[in-house]
Amino acid sequence: MTGLTLIVALVAFGVFTGAGAGLLGVGGGIMMVPFLTLAAGMSQHAAEATSLFVVLPTAVVASIVLQRRGVGNLSLALRFGVLGAAGGALGALLALALPAHVLRLVFALFLGAVAIRLVRDALAQ
Repeated sequence: MTGLTLIVALVAFGVFTGAGAGLLGVGGGIMMVPFLTLAAGMSQHAAEATSLFVVLPTAVVASIVLQRRGVGNLSLALRFGVLGAAGGALGALLALALPAHVLRLVFALFLGAVAIRLVRDALAQ
């Protein structure tokens, strides 16, 4: 994709990812990274970095909406956020140390494991 088509697709997918993040309680990376690598042609490293840049504003807005509705624990979220920032720095350094094909494989295995667990737990209920 190039030009206007890419811009329209990115805007549409950004809205979709934001809505998905608010609905599912995720940062959107599980949707955004595959889209950026497969549809937009970004490298795995660039897609993950872009996704991480998007997480903060998406999470803040979704958290504010949920907090206004009386859902969530802001104090707990802030504590996790501080720890997550430290872990994020370490994870980013590790990601940069890995070749792109290994990073993509690790990401795919993670998504597969999460999918299997979610399906298993949903079927068990």
